[in-house]
Amino acid sequence: MVSFVATPIGNLKDITLRALETLKDADVIFCEDTRHTLKLLNAYEIKKPLQACHKFNETEAAEKILAASREGKKVAVVSDAGTPVVSDPGNVVCKILREAGEKYTLIPGACAFVAALVLSALPADRFAFIGFLPDKKGEKIKTLEGYKDLTMTLAFHSAPQDVDKDVAAMYEVFGERKAVAVREITKIHEESVSFMLSKGLEGEKRGEYVLLVEGAKAGENPLNALSETEHIRHYMAAGLPKKEALKKAAKDRGVSKSELYPFAVEL
Repeated sequence: MVSFVATPIGNLKDITLRALETLKDADVIFCEDTRHTLKLLNAYEIKKPLQACHKFNETEAAEKILAASREGKKVAVVSDAGTPVVSDPGNVVCKILREAGEKYTLIPGACAFVAALVLSALPADRFAFIGFLPDKKGEKIKTLEGYKDLTMTLAFHSAPQDVDKDVAAMYEVFGERKAVAVREITKIHEESVSFMLSKGLEGEKRGEYVLLVEGAKAGENPLNALSETEHIRHYMAAGLPKKEALKKAAKDRGVSKSELYPFAVEL
């Protein structure tokens, strides 16, 4: 039997009794980083054989997991933090197990973006989890374009070195929106900072972030989610002269042409 086990995202006490029982009963534990998982196991005096299952060897690891399960062994699969598969290794393993007809289960627990959604105070009745954005700007923009019209809270993961670039891309595609940056979840220095996309997130970026962005307004012209400049450029790309593009964009946004004029000067 294979069990995917959710582990703490910060505070080591955020692990369920069932998760501890599963890890103690396992014959082998496959983990993203053996050194990281060893810290968790040592905290609860659990000693088990560890094998790696990360994004660079996941297919190979999946075959080992399948073989071990078919031999009758109890296999646990964990990532460094939170729920495996969600922005972590494990999806390939699930696919191979399902295609092979091998049963598996999840021992639920911590999940960073769910915790961040609560801490953000943004609408949580409906939301979309996007995870990490691509590294290249073009691909980043293309990915965001697919979500700009959703009228629900959007959740992203972002590494500290990518936060500023990710936020800038969001503003370019979504236009002005409220956002919340959540970091150090469950830890001593946990923080949830609200900001506007146009302003960006101030201060030094440290630790992994979950970025929550409000959705598009219901019934709103989706073009209004663009920045003022991109809105005008959209109509110009469709063949309209700048003057007409400015006029249409102003009508869409319910503002005067003079208010948008400064954004058209550079085009």
